[in-house]
Amino acid sequence: MGIQREQPDLLESSGGRIHLDPLCSRRQTLKWGGLSIIGLSMLGPVLARGETAPLIIMEKAGGLVVADTALCVGCGRCELACTEFNDGRASPSLSRIKVDRNLNFGPAGAPAWREGEGNWGDGLIVQDLCKQCPHPVPCADMCPEDAIVLAPGTGARVVNLEKCTGCKDCLKACPWEMISFDTEANKATKCHLCGGKPKCVEACPAGALSYVVWQDLTEKVPARIDAAALPLERSRSCTSCHVPGQRATLREGFRAASGVKWIDLAGSILIPVAAIFVVIHGMLHRAVKR
Repeated sequence: MGIQREQPDLLESSGGRIHLDPLCSRRQTLKWGGLSIIGLSMLGPVLARGETAPLIIMEKAGGLVVADTALCVGCGRCELACTEFNDGRASPSLSRIKVDRNLNFGPAGAPAWREGEGNWGDGLIVQDLCKQCPHPVPCADMCPEDAIVLAPGTGARVVNLEKCTGCKDCLKACPWEMISFDTEANKATKCHLCGGKPKCVEACPAGALSYVVWQDLTEKVPARIDAAALPLERSRSCTSCHVPGQRATLREGFRAASGVKWIDLAGSILIPVAAIFVVIHGMLHRAVKR
């Protein structure tokens, strides 16, 4: 019959030798170790996003335009309304909402055997819209002139035309190819929500567009292209804010009420704690075996 100790001693003296008595059994260690591995694997996407750490921290936008593809008839009035309001001319190629490019085949392009979306597929017309990306904002991070800023009132990411030099780096940075380029003005342009009253929403005769409270769609809508990565010197310039466990990361995590996801906070705390736990347990286990 075993003797159960309510308060195990950390140090025991036996035969002149000192032994460490670990506070957890092997079974508990395996359980915690397994949970740690699962937790670390789930935090992979967080770490991956941290590798391309942003240079500019932007607050969330107040809203964004969303679409109901089942209602869209592909009339293109939204594109005309966008360019007439913003550019003073009807030019769908400049539109901040993209419908025409998906009209025949959908975002995936021409499929085999004419299967897919669009007029030449299942008839579903897909509208591409700016996601008003949360931090990190790819187009803003890539711009060498810091020309993509927050629009007053709406918090939309907007191109400051006075700063824009027409380098087109932001076009390569957007995974959904939502940056337009005016060749006449040699300037980039993107959706800025028309000051909170999007003209595309007002012009849609089918009611397929809506202006709603902001939500994160960046992980729900498939990317159109493999976006260009930040130049090495720019990505390194702010890694001090995005290494798990460092003060800046913890500070950002504790601002969860202002929009930081709980998984980011977990990543900044659990990874260092798990690493320390593994090291300490290894030392205890090795000492017990001696």
